[in-house]
Amino acid sequence: MKRERPSAVEGRTYQMKTGCGSIYVTVNTVEEWPFEVFLNMGKAGGCAFAQSESIGRLISYALRIGGDIREITKELRGIRCHQTADDCVSCADAVAKVLETILSSQTKTNQVKKEPVPAYIA
Repeated sequence: MKRERPSAVEGRTYQMKTGCGSIYVTVNTVEEWPFEVFLNMGKAGGCAFAQSESIGRLISYALRIGGDIREITKELRGIRCHQTADDCVSCADAVAKVLETILSSQTKTNQVKKEPVPAYIA
């Protein structure tokens, strides 16, 4: 069952350098866990913009129907593009790195608080 979006969510935007330029990854959270992802790259109407928007929509949909953020990250990690920058080998890889950072931070927080991981990412 798809979870409904609350009227307000909190999030952060990360700038990642890729071979195609900067990609901005916005991750909004509910109960401190990723709920939706928005990607912005290039100019509206361009191929890179369309591809990044579609990746964000699919990730968001997967999260809303109970997808495991760890599995989503695993699938995106290491996808290679013909142009690379720094340690990001593609836009998908950059998104995976952002999600890994968030997941690592939240897992540590939950371990310290001894709170269970929310059911929709377990």
